[in-house]
Amino acid sequence: MARYIGPVCRLCRREGEKLFLKGERCHKGVCAIAKKKGAVAPGMHGQSRKKLSEYGMQLREKQRAKRIYGVLETQFHNYFEAADRVPGVTGENLLRLLETRLDNVVYRLGYGRSRIEARQVVRHNLLRVNGKNVNIPSYQVKVGDVIEIKPRAKSEQRFKDILEVTSSKVVPEWLAAEHSALKGTVLSLPVRGQIEVPVHETLIVELYSK
Repeated sequence: MARYIGPVCRLCRREGEKLFLKGERCHKGVCAIAKKKGAVAPGMHGQSRKKLSEYGMQLREKQRAKRIYGVLETQFHNYFEAADRVPGVTGENLLRLLETRLDNVVYRLGYGRSRIEARQVVRHNLLRVNGKNVNIPSYQVKVGDVIEIKPRAKSEQRFKDILEVTSSKVVPEWLAAEHSALKGTVLSLPVRGQIEVPVHETLIVELYSK
C-alpha cells in the first residue's frame, strides 16, 4: 500500500502546527514551525497566501486528520463512508474508527514513540492480538482485545528504548497498559472527549456532505 515517505516536518509546516508525527521528539523542537499565522506554509510564497475560504478550511481539516493518522485519500474516504453508515454522530464515528486502528492503539499504549514507529512494530510482525499474529496496521480493535508484543521481541533493546521515552506518557482511559509485560487491553471504545487530536471533525463532515 502507498504511503508518504517524505519529510514529515514539511507536513507540520503546511498545517501551521505541530502534528507530532515524530512523537515526543517534536517536543524538543525537531519539527520547529513558525508561529506567525500565515507564515508557515512551505515554499517561497508561503507567507503571502490569502485567508482560506470555507472550502479551504474544510479541506485543510481533512488533510490534517489524514496526516495525523497516516492514511491516504481513498482509505480516509472509506473511513468516512463507514462512519456515516453507523448510528451516532458521523464526525465522532470517523475519529473513533481512526483511533481504533491497531497502529494507533500501539502508539497510544506507548509501544511506539510515534504512529510511524507503531506502524513499523505492526508491520514487522512483532505483536499479537488475542494471541494471534496480526501485522495489518488498519486492523480495527474491539472492546476486550488484548494487544501484546511477542515474547521473542520483548527483550529487544528497541522496546527498552521506546519505554524510556513513553513510560511517563498518559495512556487514554479507554485503554489499559501493562508496561512490565508489554501488553495492553481495550477497555472501551473512545468517546470524543478521550480523543486528543487537533481536528474539527464537523468541518470534514461538511466537506464530504457537499
